[in-house]
Amino acid sequence: QVQLVESGGGLVQPGGSLRLSCVASGSIYRPYGMGWYRQAPGKQRELVAYTFSSGTTNYADSVKGRFTVSRDNAKNTVNLQMNSLKPEDTAVYYCNAGYGGFDYWGQGTQVTVSS
Repeated sequence: QVQLVESGGGLVQPGGSLRLSCVASGSIYRPYGMGWYRQAPGKQRELVAYTFSSGTTNYADSVKGRFTVSRDNAKNTVNLQMNSLKPEDTAVYYCNAGYGGFDYWGQGTQVTVSS
């Protein structure tokens, strides 16, 4: 059994910063990929940032230069540093891990950017 637990969401003003963290536990070791997706109300879930065990990282164009994804393989964690947040970043953010041919998801954490 694999569990992903996110933390760090909340309410922040435009231009502010938040840091999301995700810990993978259970029968999982060094997933080939870990990262973050988000889903805003009425919209489809979309990729935000993803990092592979090779070191390659991918970012959505809308967050490039503002968000940074980082990973600690020894601890099975992935973090998302979000700076210069905008109201359009408001969404539920989900942690994802790819391992053994399966995708695993966290329960999601709400990020709200509003004044």
